[in-house]
Amino acid sequence: MCLNNIKLPPSLVASLYSNVLIDPTIIEDPSEVFPGKQAGSEKITDPELKQEPDWKWLGSNQKGILAIVNHNTATHLPDEELDFLTNLLSACRLSIGDVAIINKENIIETNYKNILAQFNSRVVLLFGVDPIKFGLPVGFPFFQIQNVAGCTFLYSPALEEIQNDSLLKSKLWVSLRTIFKI
Repeated sequence: MCLNNIKLPPSLVASLYSNVLIDPTIIEDPSEVFPGKQAGSEKITDPELKQEPDWKWLGSNQKGILAIVNHNTATHLPDEELDFLTNLLSACRLSIGDVAIINKENIIETNYKNILAQFNSRVVLLFGVDPIKFGLPVGFPFFQIQNVAGCTFLYSPALEEIQNDSLLKSKLWVSLRTIFKI
């Protein structure tokens, strides 16, 4: 028996593909594709498909810059880290209004492309959020500027670590100067 010619019973195929890929409302006779469903019956929906998530972010995102942090104790980030980030943005001639700050703990969406599209992002700053765990197809070290999917990414340690370490601050500053052409 050749693996290219395996024949599976319809019931097994149906159980393997239990998620609906075809919208039955656009098919003339849904009973052909969905046995047991009558023409004109209710729309079949997949409960695993998420509606647009209820996004929680800080800032106005006027320049398509996304800052992603990771805190399980704060809605966005603690006040000291917000002050530090605000000072960083000011040094880059930006403000909170230019960015969207998202706490990874509040992100329901797992597909980075959807997140980029939702926020129309051109620059993403990952503070303490590993690129692979964010869903990027490539990992890269701290402070290396990486272009993925038409967007510029910068991965750095968490703001909490950076604000107390002058070497990390200087490395971050060099990367930010390159990204924002300061």
